[in-house]
Amino acid sequence: MIFALILMISTLLTGLIYLFDFFFKSSNINNNKIFSKIVKVAKEFFPILLLVFVIRTFIVEPFKIPSGSMMPTLIAGDFIAVNKFSYGLRLPVFNKLIFETGSPRRGDVFVFHYPKDPSIDYIKRVIGLPKDKIRYENKKLFVNDVEVSQTYTNIYKYSIKQDLEVSAKEFLEDHGDYSHSILIHDIPSESVEFVVPDGHYFAMGDNRDNSSDSRVWGFVPDELLVGKAFVIWLNFSAPNRIGNWIN
Repeated sequence: MIFALILMISTLLTGLIYLFDFFFKSSNINNNKIFSKIVKVAKEFFPILLLVFVIRTFIVEPFKIPSGSMMPTLIAGDFIAVNKFSYGLRLPVFNKLIFETGSPRRGDVFVFHYPKDPSIDYIKRVIGLPKDKIRYENKKLFVNDVEVSQTYTNIYKYSIKQDLEVSAKEFLEDHGDYSHSILIHDIPSESVEFVVPDGHYFAMGDNRDNSSDSRVWGFVPDELLVGKAFVIWLNFSAPNRIGNWIN
């Protein structure tokens, strides 16, 4: 969000200087050498800043995955692209909806501003829509009182801080109209039950025992939505992941 604010201010400033030069080329102030240099720089950077601003604000925005809460779907170090058009066009910085294009669906991997601190971006999976009843009990997920099928696939091993290896059971979770992999660790978990209010969504990480999500801090309001993640475009430590679609 801070970068978005800096980008918006930079685009506005260079744009204003560009327009001032366009309409007042013959003014005395334009004969000032310092101002002339400022104008030259502004004219060079304004088209680039404007293009980046439009693409990043309304079309697609890059993000880097900082943690393992969405493993095995996403791992720390993945650079992902997020479709900003999926959940409506929004005003930059303020995130106010100006044109509706769609809304989150169950199974979407989505980016949103963290409800407890909107300056931080989170990524999770949409598990519950408005009015859905969500229950998580004994590592089992229930949506509207229907148990979601889990099929064991294998043992998933990963490292923490490079020198500590952790193992988890990987399951394929089948919701009927979509399916995805999740990780379950052999540690106790609390049973929780929620009803999703209007205008909100229930989010969970695929790494079920290593994710701070709606089970902990509540629902994601519509006004904090950013977009839908759709592809991994870079990972320096695991280049084989580049180009993987996010499902």
